[in-house]
Amino acid sequence: MAGHSKWKNIRIRKGKQDAIRGKLFTKLSREIIVAAKSGGGDPDTNARLRVAIDKAKENSLPKDNIERAIAKGSGDVEGENYEEIVYEGKGPGGVAFVVEVYSENRNRTVGELRHAFTKNGGALGENGSVMWQFKYCGQITVSKDITDEETLTLTALDAGAEDVRDDGETFTVITAVADLHACNDGLNKAGIKTEDVGLTYMATTMASIDDDDTLRKVVKLIDAIDDLDDVKETYVNVEIPESIFDEE
Repeated sequence: MAGHSKWKNIRIRKGKQDAIRGKLFTKLSREIIVAAKSGGGDPDTNARLRVAIDKAKENSLPKDNIERAIAKGSGDVEGENYEEIVYEGKGPGGVAFVVEVYSENRNRTVGELRHAFTKNGGALGENGSVMWQFKYCGQITVSKDITDEETLTLTALDAGAEDVRDDGETFTVITAVADLHACNDGLNKAGIKTEDVGLTYMATTMASIDDDDTLRKVVKLIDAIDDLDDVKETYVNVEIPESIFDEE
């Protein structure tokens, strides 16, 4: 499982949309700010910004919010000076966690993260403590309603992808970081509409947790971390079965 995108989709289907909308808007705006800051405010020449804007529009972020975030990131108006930071830790059952954040105050962010880990049976770790169990790569999601696996695989590999996986309701195309946007453009030019495009920490070494109580604790920790305003994304190296959510 690349990150916990599958887990997140399950979680949203269970009715968390309204509760997370405000925080989602904040995180989408911060991604636009950071993207514009790192590569400029023109989405035609800044592929990361283009993806961030597309994702914001898909999630109904108002146009004014998008334009304001671009202006902040470009330095056209005064705004927060966010920096990207990656933290590592372990959760219940030894599950590895990688947490991406956008923060303008490292001390506050690390304090909030440490509290979330400690309160929920985990521990914030040092740099490199679990990162060896993940691979930083590009990830593109394609609905099974769009194409079949053979067609997608041939097209994706021709466009520069490394692999294509069947993730149940969707296909996931894996690319090298540098090839993400070229591969996505190649798929769309071939008539294969993509749904979600971005960089991810994909687990390469999976934890084996058979105890549902432990998995529930892992989910509780993920929730606690994702509820923090500074957190962009949380990745874990364990599969969360839908049965865990069916009990809620």
